[in-house]
Amino acid sequence: MRSTENPLPAPVLIGQRMLRQAADAPGLDPLAEATTAAVAPLTRSRPISAGLRGGWLGHALHPLLTDFTNGPWMAASFLDLLGPPGSSPAARRLVGLGLLAAAPTLLSGFVEWQGTDGAARRVGVVHAATSSLATILYGASYVARRRGNQRRGVVFAALGGVVAFLDGYVGGELSLVAKVGTGRRTSV
Repeated sequence: MRSTENPLPAPVLIGQRMLRQAADAPGLDPLAEATTAAVAPLTRSRPISAGLRGGWLGHALHPLLTDFTNGPWMAASFLDLLGPPGSSPAARRLVGLGLLAAAPTLLSGFVEWQGTDGAARRVGVVHAATSSLATILYGASYVARRRGNQRRGVVFAALGGVVAFLDGYVGGELSLVAKVGTGRRTSV
């Protein structure tokens, strides 16, 4: 039975506690600094930085791009689980499409993340790690499928889906709670 003081489900409370721990973990700072240095070239070029931030769009580009990554991956999983016989090639193409979209999605997230510090920067390190892990798992799914091992490809995609779901929670924490990337980019 849920407490009336906190109506959130236990898994959400656990997720919040884990993110608070990450936000308060100065041990993540060296990794954040190394990542900042690695992606700094993206922010040095004004046109690239502005393009990846979404200045031309009027708001952050990164959340929009996540749909082009996660959407095909989710559709592939639906085909894996519920699709008609012979839908395996379509599922493989959808996984590949999500992988193609992952590069600009990750880059736009890194550029957005460059403007953070402290707790948001640490949670951003967790977000980058989970996004990268989901991408690696879907990459393994694609390779397995291309090699004819559909079952292994489905398993990797299912694992990638779980990680992407958890990553979405972390991304939501950054954008909706920490307000990363939520400011207006241009006047209307």
